[in-house]
Amino acid sequence: MTQRSATIPAGLPVADTGVDLLVVGSGTGMAAALAGRELGLSVLIVEKSSHVGGSTARSGGALWLPASPVLRDAGANDSARRAATYLESVVAGSAPPHRSTGFLNQLTATVDMLRRTTPLRLFWARGYCDYHPEEPGGSAAGRTCECRPFDTSVLGEYRTRLRPGVMESKIPIPTTGADYRWMNLVARVPRKGVATFGKRLAQGVGGRLLGRRYAAGGQGLTAGLFAGVLRASIPVWTDTTLTRLAFDGERVTGAVVHHGGRQVRVTARRGVVLATGGFDHSMEMRWRFQSASLAPHASLGAESNTGEGIRAGQELGAGVELMDQAWWFPAVAPLPGEAPAVMLAERSLPGSLIVDQNGRRFANESSDYMSFGQRLLELERSGSPVDAMWIVFDQQYRNSYVFGAVLFPRMRIPRTWYHAGIAARADSLGELAAKIAVPVRDFITTMTRFNENAAAGADPEFGRGASAYDRYYGDPTVTPNPNLRPLTRGPFYAVRMVLSDLGTCGGLRADARARVLREDGGVIAGLYAIGNAAANAFGTTYPGAGATIAQGLVYGYAAAVDAAGRDPA
Repeated sequence: MTQRSATIPAGLPVADTGVDLLVVGSGTGMAAALAGRELGLSVLIVEKSSHVGGSTARSGGALWLPASPVLRDAGANDSARRAATYLESVVAGSAPPHRSTGFLNQLTATVDMLRRTTPLRLFWARGYCDYHPEEPGGSAAGRTCECRPFDTSVLGEYRTRLRPGVMESKIPIPTTGADYRWMNLVARVPRKGVATFGKRLAQGVGGRLLGRRYAAGGQGLTAGLFAGVLRASIPVWTDTTLTRLAFDGERVTGAVVHHGGRQVRVTARRGVVLATGGFDHSMEMRWRFQSASLAPHASLGAESNTGEGIRAGQELGAGVELMDQAWWFPAVAPLPGEAPAVMLAERSLPGSLIVDQNGRRFANESSDYMSFGQRLLELERSGSPVDAMWIVFDQQYRNSYVFGAVLFPRMRIPRTWYHAGIAARADSLGELAAKIAVPVRDFITTMTRFNENAAAGADPEFGRGASAYDRYYGDPTVTPNPNLRPLTRGPFYAVRMVLSDLGTCGGLRADARARVLREDGGVIAGLYAIGNAAANAFGTTYPGAGATIAQGLVYGYAAAVDAAGRDPA
């Protein structure tokens, strides 16, 4: 790629240069760039891959924005004090208190900045409850926000430089997370599901006829951020990898990057923001810090996330925290040479359960995805590893719900799944157990107990359906428990699952201003870390949908404000 085509927008050639603020990474790093530019700083973004957006573009695009202007404008009755109570409860000392406090204190200013500098239009996803709503300060009404479907044609010639999403569709249907819930239930709640599907189909197809290309989720969010970057004429160097940070003994003064087979020096007068993502696809780091049982490259994070920013900070003595943590996400086992298929509502819907290699349940299937993954690793550390896991369901389930984001109700499971050994079908539960190589007697015992409890609407073993979060992705037409229904009539199915993730969330230690801290707690002047390059501000927990992206945006704003010499308060 030539220098000119690697620069977005064209104008600043890839050569030794100097700027006020250097941002490494173009996911939530774009928020740092936008804030810096608005504060009068000259800014440069460097991006390792050929695309802009990072893992943010591959995400659902949700934003957890407690007590924010978005919630206030929508009439939500939330407060920063209540949100602080909730974070104190769920974080439970697994991260320094100043990280949660810093997030809440700077959230409103971040949202206001994004409203000024981007064409994004955010809305409250009312009802998408917090992931632990029963905890003190938790909200069953939810604090999650999304952006309305965004017309990516405003990016002009740079539209193709936006990173593709995980669930690309040949039919243009810009589906928000709020839409997904009802579209997934189209066969069960047709009035709501069909109306939602029709609305988005009309927007997508009708938009094409008018020359518009609408995107939702992470694609829509990053497109809006990218539009702001283009409007502010902030240069982005793509295909440019961080090699090392420049340090004069007192502060970080810039970085050396690699582009087109050569080294390029960038002087950063006010600081460097590391927004390089986690170490999602560095299997050496993952096996060392997390688990040797993780499947190679099963992460749904951007393939360019291999930990360069974290290692660069460590070379200067930065401390790291929470390296054993990730935004865990159970998924359908991949076909050979392909990526895992996303699973979101599937685990919560009635007429299904998950068993291990022993034919036994081991967790609340409907729990939030990070907690589900943590449960798997907890069992591994205790000496009872889940070496294989299968989601088991019946024909009624298959006729009723979307599965793996690719199978609509009543669609047959592809033959390739059976041939690859990731799916099995049988007329009886005993036959199904034999096909997936689990002990028949134990599996039948599990199913008998599960069916008896499900018929009564209870799960005394794991409490499935007890939380408002469980019920959010359940089937509201099923009573008394929208997450439970016995499986009594075949054929029966089993689909193999793997532990995937949305990215790692352990990284460089940072403070309330996003400044990177040494092992001894001292500040490394001129160096900031945000997003998954920094240790999760919420410790070992996922407070609610969009907490990962929201903290990246907020701390991107905080980093720019501090670099500009302003008071983040």
